[in-house]
Amino acid sequence: MTKVTLGRTGITVPKNGFGALPIQRISFDETKAILRRAYESGITFFDTARGYSNSEEKIGYSLSDVREHIFLATKTPSVTVEGFWKDLETSLSLLKTDYVDILQFHNPSFCPKPGDGTGLYEAMLEAKKQGKIRFIGITNHRVAVAKEAVESGLYDTLQFPFSYLAGEQDRELVKLCKEKNVGFIAMKALSGGLITDSAAAYAYLDQFDNVLPIWGVQRLSELEEFISYQDHPPVMTPEMQKKIEADRKELAGNFCRGCGYCLPCPAKIDIPTAARMSLLLRRAPSAQFLTEESQEKMSRIDDCIHCNHCVNHCPYGLNTPELLRQNYEDYKTFLK
Repeated sequence: MTKVTLGRTGITVPKNGFGALPIQRISFDETKAILRRAYESGITFFDTARGYSNSEEKIGYSLSDVREHIFLATKTPSVTVEGFWKDLETSLSLLKTDYVDILQFHNPSFCPKPGDGTGLYEAMLEAKKQGKIRFIGITNHRVAVAKEAVESGLYDTLQFPFSYLAGEQDRELVKLCKEKNVGFIAMKALSGGLITDSAAAYAYLDQFDNVLPIWGVQRLSELEEFISYQDHPPVMTPEMQKKIEADRKELAGNFCRGCGYCLPCPAKIDIPTAARMSLLLRRAPSAQFLTEESQEKMSRIDDCIHCNHCVNHCPYGLNTPELLRQNYEDYKTFLK
């Protein structure tokens, strides 16, 4: 079983982290079955967030009795000290624990630092002093903010999108984390569902010995795939490399990564799905996207009020309304 150490934290876990965003979509009992299977298979790193609705509560419900054997990472999106403490106390209560191993600032538009006037980093230090957190982390989708955080020496871990679709600047960020002894947690290892070959995804990330991927799981069948790779890691073959190159070519340029920071949409458009629909239709069985329910959801694009909430909140600078329009026009051709 391949293991990875998260930089100076010394946290060493199997190279299979559990990303707990998707479990907010399933029941408590379904979640418990999945989380217990993950734990019993050797997975010990679980990542969640205050913003993932009931994800923290489900982890507490499912794993509180084995707390001393696992590592918990959660996140706060707060930009105020008052909100920070409220989030932390809520997280501890829902997770049924006295501390979290890593508390991360959740995709801030800037890099919190001591003396910046927000008091956020000072709050992190106080929480650590009180024993409520062990390590300080940050998540981001912006290379500039991520790089600043790593170079600052203030952060123990960085969580950043990383998959075989990553560009050179992303790979340089992984290298920088290794040089600075900062743990690298890879989110979006399947690029929000656009990567459909989990073996190729795993084999690619396995080449980076300082990277811990957290796989977003909401079905036992998905979990079993990643469990099987622990004892039998996929090997990068010429066929896999060819597949990766084909995916990179198809997905080159501006495309929605499905991060969800554009939500909520006032027009109730499911932006992450709708903005990637053309790709989803061609990379997975299309029938699931052509149901009456899916058609109704896509038709909401016509209700766009052009408030630019999505544009202003996209960390990748996409022209989201235009992307939605193009995807809807393409979608209609599949209905003929």
